[in-house]
Amino acid sequence: MLYHVYEFSRVALQPYRALAEAGQYLSSSPFSPLSYTYGGKAMGAALKLFRDVTQRFGKPTFNLPAREHILMRKPFCQLVHFEPERPKRAAPRVLLVAPMSGHYATLLRGTVAALIPDHDIAITDWRDARMVPNSKGRFDLDDFIDYIIDFIRLLGPDVHVIAVCQPSVPVLAAVSLMAAGGDPATPRSLTLMGGPVDTRRNPQAPNQLATSRPLSWFKRHVITRVPFNYPGFMRRVYPGFLQLQGFMSMNLDQHIDAHVRQFNHLIEGDGDNVEKHQAFYDEYMAVMDLTAEFYLDTIKTVFQDHALPRGEMRHRGQLIEPAAITRTALFTIEGERDDITGRGQTRAAHDLCTGLADDQRQHYEQKGVGHYGVFNGRRWRQHIAPRIADFIRAHG
Repeated sequence: MLYHVYEFSRVALQPYRALAEAGQYLSSSPFSPLSYTYGGKAMGAALKLFRDVTQRFGKPTFNLPAREHILMRKPFCQLVHFEPERPKRAAPRVLLVAPMSGHYATLLRGTVAALIPDHDIAITDWRDARMVPNSKGRFDLDDFIDYIIDFIRLLGPDVHVIAVCQPSVPVLAAVSLMAAGGDPATPRSLTLMGGPVDTRRNPQAPNQLATSRPLSWFKRHVITRVPFNYPGFMRRVYPGFLQLQGFMSMNLDQHIDAHVRQFNHLIEGDGDNVEKHQAFYDEYMAVMDLTAEFYLDTIKTVFQDHALPRGEMRHRGQLIEPAAITRTALFTIEGERDDITGRGQTRAAHDLCTGLADDQRQHYEQKGVGHYGVFNGRRWRQHIAPRIADFIRAHG
């Protein structure tokens, strides 16, 4: 019912968004006298903000200087390969596992852009659950692990894997299973970035929220069914609009300040800052639904039971043993100011992978960055990405 109420509200606001767009054009067009007055500029800025805040943002594009190819299609994900305009020969092949935590894989556009020049990149492009028909079945944490194993096998025995944030646990589980089974496609290296491997260490607001209520509360309050106007009609999901509400509430003051600055930039005609703000929020506010079973599995397994660091996590009945990893080098990366995945949570992977020698492991903490700074931005490009490239070359 909650999803239906949201959809009704969104549709009901559509005429007002159209009026706002028309009013913005009239108040900002160079042919309109209003555009040369403070009142006209203020009205145009307010109408633009109203339109932006009330609309639903679609899936962004990667828009990178590379050709995109689909290597494998699955109901809930497609594996996208980037072929650079000037490819380098014998570039290390990398599987970049994007988080399935609300935002689209395009959130890692900057991550991919920094890696493309020296690597052969394929990324997991997760699908919005509301767009997947119920006939395609369910998708849970076990399915996620199965997908990762299939992608690794497709890319071959010399692949290097990078997991950003949420997938750190299922990706470590997938590599552990492959190592335990002697799979010849087991990756050469595994890089975990800002991932919740052991959320008992330095828990942050998302960790505390997940443990403050029983699983039954999440089932009752955040799980709903997809409305009739989508292919995934009646699928049980954790909807994107609720996730966005959670994202925004964590730093509400900062988002309000950002929109106030945007209002002022629009009045002043500061095009550069307007474009930067617009690009960020077009990406940030584009969210996707998650299947209920995947979301609830993640809450219980990763945040409530701490199953992996306790040695209790299983995949289709098989115990997951990171100690079985002996040939896959491990690199963990954290941000000093990460307020989503606390310091030490990713580094905990080293305590689990006891089968690795000292020269097969490395840890790096980037000073002065929060969660998103670990995989995007200036410090990512200048300090983190080069270290990953060096690590991959050393273990290629």
